[in-house]
Amino acid sequence: MTSSHKIFCLIWVASFFLSAHLAWAQGNESDTSFQDQMPEDRDLKEGLTRESSRKIVKAIEVEGNKTISISVILAKIKSRVGQEYLQNVISDDIKRLYNTGSFSDVKVDRKDYEGGFKVIFYLTEKPIVEEITFSKTRHFRPRALVNKIKTKKEKFLDPKTLKEDVKTIQEMYAKKGLSSATVEVETFTDEVTNKASLHFVIQEGRRTQIKKLNILGNNSFPDKRIIKVIKTRADSLFTSGYLKEEILKEDMDRIVAFYGQNGFIDAKASYTMEEFKSPGRLIVSIQIEEGKRYYIGNIAIKGNKILTTREILNSMESVRVGNIFSREKLEEDLSNVRTAYFDRGYIFADVKESTSLSPETGKVELRLDIDEGELAYVEQVKVEGNTRTRDIVVRREIRLYPGDRFDGAKLRRTKERLKNLGYFEDVSYDIEDTEHPDRKNLVVQVKEMKTGSLSFGGGYSTIDQIVGFIEIEQRNFDFTNWPMFTGGGQHLSLRAETGSLRNDLRLSFTEPWIFDYPVSGGFDAYRMERDRERDVGYAYDEKRVGGNLRLGKEISEYLSGGITYRRERITIGDLESDVSTDLAKEAGQNTVSDMAFSLTRDTRDNVFSPTKGLLLTGTFDVAGGALGGDKDFVRFQDKMSVNVPFQWNSVMEFSVRMGFMDTYGDSDTVPIFERFFAGGARTIRGYDERKVGPIDPVTEDPLGGESLLVGNVEYTIPVIDFVKLAAFFDTGNVWARLDEFGSGNFKSGAGLGLRVKTPIGPINLDYGYPLNEEPGEEERSGKFYFSMSRGF
Repeated sequence: MTSSHKIFCLIWVASFFLSAHLAWAQGNESDTSFQDQMPEDRDLKEGLTRESSRKIVKAIEVEGNKTISISVILAKIKSRVGQEYLQNVISDDIKRLYNTGSFSDVKVDRKDYEGGFKVIFYLTEKPIVEEITFSKTRHFRPRALVNKIKTKKEKFLDPKTLKEDVKTIQEMYAKKGLSSATVEVETFTDEVTNKASLHFVIQEGRRTQIKKLNILGNNSFPDKRIIKVIKTRADSLFTSGYLKEEILKEDMDRIVAFYGQNGFIDAKASYTMEEFKSPGRLIVSIQIEEGKRYYIGNIAIKGNKILTTREILNSMESVRVGNIFSREKLEEDLSNVRTAYFDRGYIFADVKESTSLSPETGKVELRLDIDEGELAYVEQVKVEGNTRTRDIVVRREIRLYPGDRFDGAKLRRTKERLKNLGYFEDVSYDIEDTEHPDRKNLVVQVKEMKTGSLSFGGGYSTIDQIVGFIEIEQRNFDFTNWPMFTGGGQHLSLRAETGSLRNDLRLSFTEPWIFDYPVSGGFDAYRMERDRERDVGYAYDEKRVGGNLRLGKEISEYLSGGITYRRERITIGDLESDVSTDLAKEAGQNTVSDMAFSLTRDTRDNVFSPTKGLLLTGTFDVAGGALGGDKDFVRFQDKMSVNVPFQWNSVMEFSVRMGFMDTYGDSDTVPIFERFFAGGARTIRGYDERKVGPIDPVTEDPLGGESLLVGNVEYTIPVIDFVKLAAFFDTGNVWARLDEFGSGNFKSGAGLGLRVKTPIGPINLDYGYPLNEEPGEEERSGKFYFSMSRGF
């Protein structure tokens, strides 16, 4: 046998055995035959199977739409002619059409069509609301009801929204004491136009009125105190007494909360109602179960090492042994303890409390478990939110630096300083993790407010009478940032003012940080004219033209000093012929050259609307002499004001002003245009402007004096966000000579005021009554002081 024949026989034998083996495998494992094929054969067959099952969307039809066009519907779906038919896309299309809110039912079908599928959308449109009407009502006009409900004309009718509207109307009636009112809706749908008319049938019922309100079981508090806690009232001269059961239910929670704040942890409250003589009138009885009053027993503090037990107890304002136990006050004091740790840099400190009540003794045993954590340091200081203001303007007010330990007091001071800039309406902080557990990034977040304005308008005050003004101002100016000129923290203003008595023009510029050092500099240039008007204490025309240069230095956190050089030309004229010699010699033109030195301590929390803190300012200035000018005098002025917060966000302000001046060199008398004056809206209310102190014996015009002392006490309490009530007491006097300071003849006034913040500026209205005789007046009489200005 040749070699070629041998090879052929071997191949045939191998093929035979391989075929037999495959046949045997298929007979015994027929369920895995497909899996046992070669990978290439398997992939080929799967591809053929998929190819045979794929269908293309050949057409799309929409049925059932009446008011919505097919183009709008097709724009809402993703299925497209020519694309592969996919079930998940169809499911998404159904959801999209439902989400339009236009259809109450959406169905999809498919049919074989031209070798692919025709997709058919069967739609049921919601009716369009054509008309909304109401049955006759006494307590609400139809317009008021339409404005409250969500269903609107020319919109699709949604049954779910309609149910909410019924509930809304019922709640409106319940608030008026008509809790038994019923609301039903009649729907009329035109099948041809698919438009619906809605008619709300309202049975208003009768108002239920509370004729008597009984408080029962309140052994520890009088009825009046409980009634102050709740909102429900009985019928009286000042209240309607209509029953609002939802509010009555809430009142039970208010009573329980009130008792809980006063140590009655187990207190309960419920109510019952019974008819009073006739239907629609009720007696409501509130039954209180006070339970036992609990007091704080022993206080155990565990885990503290950094703060002593005494320091922790001192940080807690209300929780003391023997005090009434209140969980609300306990939570406040636990927050105070965390703040005490935060102030020391332990920002991770946590305090957990556990209480043990003893009904037999009425004591609450309190345990505080403190986890002080580790001391935390500042890794980086980041500033966010300042889109216009430069970073350096914000950073120079921050009192924490990288590497410092966290300090709550410095953070609070930082927030005060940033708010006092007047550039930000909100300032907040966040702490950001770093790679080091004991180091955190401090993130200072600011929300900027508008700092530039072009304003104009007018106003009236009892001092200046009718005034009109125009002003360009930028409180966050930057002369290097062209063309926006904002973000550098500088202050620029140009103001022109004219009125029935005065005409002023002033340009002012201040750089608070010269070359990024805490040294401020600036200047003022002005021209001011005031006409003679005896009603406001001016017996002459006065004209001032001049300016000043200013330098200031921040000495410490709350202490700053300043130097100001002023040069002015003052013209006095238009005096009446019968004035005294003292007034007549003031006529003419004089130049004043003056250098002033000031020192200020300011610890107020907010310079614009302080609620606490001290402001103390002392100024000494000298005019003439080596500085030149026509008048030689020295002057010292001091002002102190203290703000003390009270309940309800009210504030009491105590302020004292005093001043002394004298001549030297060639001057014999202090010029009238530099003297002290008092009386009127800004000093002692109840008296005419500038009329407290020396007056001309002939014309009874004010002459002013060389020494002054004025004290003011004012209490303000907010009524609403933009309205405050004020009560005040003013006292003081002006003396002609320096050596007469404090010699008596004080004038006092008292009264009430109103402070209103409006979009066009603040309005101040005061009524002051003089408690002493007025100079130059035969009888005492109260006076109104009205002023309106541009800023608040």
